Amino acid sequence: MRGVVLRVVTVLEEPFVMVSENVLGKPKKYQGFSIDVLDALSNYLGFNYEIYVAPDHKYGSPQEDGTWNGLVGELVFKRADIGISALTITPDRENVVDFTTRYMDYSVGVLLRRAEKTVDMFACLAPFDLSLWACIAGTVLLVGLLVYLLNWLNPPRLQMGSMTSTTLYNSMWFVYGSFVQQGGEVPYTTLATRMMMGAWWLFALIVISSYTANLAAFLTITRIESSIQ
Repeated sequence: MRGVVLRVVTVLEEPFVMVSENVLGKPKKYQGFSIDVLDALSNYLGFNYEIYVAPDHKYGSPQEDGTWNGLVGELVFKRADIGISALTITPDRENVVDFTTRYMDYSVGVLLRRAEKTVDMFACLAPFDLSLWACIAGTVLLVGLLVYLLNWLNPPRLQMGSMTSTTLYNSMWFVYGSFVQQGGEVPYTTLATRMMMGAWWLFALIVISSYTANLAAFLTITRIESSIQ
């Protein structure tokens, strides 16, 4: 590209493109980050350039008749070869002009005050709702009552010398112990009771697994509640 003179259109935007010197009767001199990039390319590739500001001082947007104004319009109508400024890459602009690789990314954020952490003695109950805990407690009582009734209607055969009794208290304790995976002391040998306890153990396995997974997630993931509505 040595010896080639390119027409460059720009839009003034600090600190990317600024007018450094404006002497009456002489071409304006520009400076800024984008101008430094343009000068580096000019020295590396060997081309010269003539720079001017877009007549309407706009970056460019589509009009009702399908044409473009601003910097993009100068490129579309081929009045300029290159456009350089703090120009945002958008899908609409990419349909009519080609962009180089972007050299700057920025975003807008909002700073919020971090909420004060409080110690909750009942944090271990947080993985489940209160209504779910109530249902689990009610299920323990219901299954314990059913186990007691099944053994009362069909008492299990105990070994000689065994003093274990199938009271309501022992049935409740056995169901609760199996729920927290601690076992129990009352031997239930009838078929109906074993079927009942098999279903209860499966239910307890699912509940305990869900509780463990939710508790681990609750303790490791910081929940950020935004105060902006």
